[in-house]
Amino acid sequence: MRSHHWRKKPQNIEYTSACLITKGLHSWQYGKFEMRAQIDISSGLWPAFWTLGNSGHWPANGEIDIMEYYKGKLLANIASLGANKKPKWFSKTKFTEELGGKEWASKFHIWRMDWDSEAIRLYVDDILLNKANLSELKNDDGTDINPFKQKHYILLNLAMGGLNGGEIGDTKFPNQMKVDYVRVYQK
Repeated sequence: MRSHHWRKKPQNIEYTSACLITKGLHSWQYGKFEMRAQIDISSGLWPAFWTLGNSGHWPANGEIDIMEYYKGKLLANIASLGANKKPKWFSKTKFTEELGGKEWASKFHIWRMDWDSEAIRLYVDDILLNKANLSELKNDDGTDINPFKQKHYILLNLAMGGLNGGEIGDTKFPNQMKVDYVRVYQK
C-alpha cells in the first residue's frame, strides 16, 4: 500500500523551498519595512515578504503580507482574527499583467510597508496597494486586542505549489526570488 504522507511517498523530493525567519532573532513595532527584489511569476510559484506578530496564535497574532504573489496576482494583505475564529482579511490585489507582466517581473522592484500607530500602508514602487487603519484591525473575539500594536518578525520565502501556488506545470527549475536587500527604518 502506498503512503499518502509526503515524506514516505517518493525516494527523492523533486522540489525544495526555503524561508528566512527573524523570529527569536529580531522583531519590530512600527517603521518603514523595505525589500528590493525580483520575483519570478511562473506558474506554481508563491514568493512572499511578510510579518507575523510575536504574541498569540495565527491569525490572532496578526499577519501583514507586504508582498505576496501567486496565480498572476500581486497581493497586499493584512489579517487579524475575525468573529468566526477565522482570519479577517483586508486585501488588495493587482494583476501582474496590469503592471507589465513578464517584462515587469524581469526587473527589480521595491516593496514597502509604512506602519505607525495609526495605519499600515503597503506599496510596490511607490504605488499604494493597500491602506488599513489600525482601529479597524482589532481582533473580533471580544478581547479588544490589536495584533498590530505589538512587535512583528519578518518572513521571506519562495513557496511552490499548494493551494495558493497552484500547479507547477511547465515552470523551469532551479528558480529563485532574487533579494537585493531588506531594510527596516525606525525613529
